[in-house]
Amino acid sequence: MNKDSKIYIAGHKGTAGTSLVENLSKRGYKNLIFKTRQELDLLNQQAVVDFFKNEQPEYVF
Repeated sequence: MNKDSKIYIAGHKGTAGTSLVENLSKRGYKNLIFKTRQELDLLNQQAVVDFFKNEQPEYVF
């Protein structure tokens, strides 16, 4: 992965997500995207489709 790659991290407040954000940040990845449940309801299919269409992340964790 390029350090400027757009990376979406689902569940960034959970144990694994928090660790991912910390590790990627420490390694110099700067274009990290994370959304709260209020910002993006992952159970809402249309909201998810719209998010990916608009944000176009290169990697998803």
